[in-house]
Amino acid sequence: MSTPFFDAVIIGAGAAGLFCAAQAGQRGLRVLLVDHAGKVAEKIRISGGGRCNFTNRDLDPRAPQRHFLGQNPQFCRSAFSRYTPQDFIALVQRHGIAFHEKHKGQLFADRSAEDVIAMLLAECADGRVQRWQPCGVKKIAFSATDDQGAGAGSYQIDTDRGPVQARSLVVATGGLSIPKIGASDFGYRVARQFGLPLVPQRPGLVPLTFDGADWAPYARLAGLALPVEIGTGAGKERTVFHEDLLFTHRGLSGPAVLQISSYWQDGAPIDIDLAPGIDLPAALAQAKARSRKRVANELATLVPSRLADAWAGTDADWQRPINEASDKALARLAAQLARWQLTPIGTEGYKKAEVTLGGVDTRALSQQTMECRAQPGLYFIGEVVDITGWLGGYNFQWAWSSAHACAQALPMD
Repeated sequence: MSTPFFDAVIIGAGAAGLFCAAQAGQRGLRVLLVDHAGKVAEKIRISGGGRCNFTNRDLDPRAPQRHFLGQNPQFCRSAFSRYTPQDFIALVQRHGIAFHEKHKGQLFADRSAEDVIAMLLAECADGRVQRWQPCGVKKIAFSATDDQGAGAGSYQIDTDRGPVQARSLVVATGGLSIPKIGASDFGYRVARQFGLPLVPQRPGLVPLTFDGADWAPYARLAGLALPVEIGTGAGKERTVFHEDLLFTHRGLSGPAVLQISSYWQDGAPIDIDLAPGIDLPAALAQAKARSRKRVANELATLVPSRLADAWAGTDADWQRPINEASDKALARLAAQLARWQLTPIGTEGYKKAEVTLGGVDTRALSQQTMECRAQPGLYFIGEVVDITGWLGGYNFQWAWSSAHACAQALPMD
């Protein structure tokens, strides 16, 4: 029997792989989508609390560096300009999926992430995409000519279901985050096989952890959430977010920490304003002039009471009626709350990370097509590339846009 031949084999049935397969299939290409996992799109399924934050209205295709990291965030401009959040929103609307904006441009499905997955599978069906799952890839080889005598070259892919051949190979295998749903280093191994440079990988959008003894005074705040201003870095490298913070038994999480974690460098401090928008020195001075309540009670009118109690309990000067506290003690309290500085010892790692920073170096790829510059017919899309977005739908939009750019560029016979 002859080896089955496809115009494109796409490895990875996540957001980018599904969308690329659908778009390519609808152009008339013969497409095979392969994934080692039994289920498609597990990351979509668990995202956004099960409702999938599928894009963000605030994304500016002309200025991707505002919401994306990587050695060259400008690499995204071409893909974003040709497939925008509005384009994906139109697709969602065409499939009758109800959605809502939570805040800051973040769009979620009203009912379930399953609706988005069903939409992508329906789009693949419209493109007559063949899907093999579960099906591992054991070996990939490239030859300058294919079995049909063409000179464009082809890929021979040895899979658990037998060998296949393809004019183009698309790697959409994602990163290392959340291994329990099937994440692996497969995409990076393919990149190394074909000599592509890689940017070192590390967890992104991930909770931060602290030394156990240092964290002990705050561990009892686990479960407490509050809006904060959080920052790291200095000068031009400084990054600040205004988001909600969540205390955990081991450290800090919540949107504020997930966002800053992508910018935090090992060994560097972070600083947090626990009462943003409040003039703490003035508020405490006014309380001292009119009240005989304990410092913690007055502080609880400005920040959550659990935080006020915990903070006041760390210094004897704050464990008294506020009218008896010295001005210096209250000034110190205000300063600590407005600029709480602490240094994480690490992160919760890939098991809790929503994304992987680093990946295939964008200098090795065409920003118009996502094809490798030095390896014809090999494409990388989505999270496996050194492009990482903020929390809030930006990474899914990169999946859709990079997949679209690739699908439109895949050659047909």
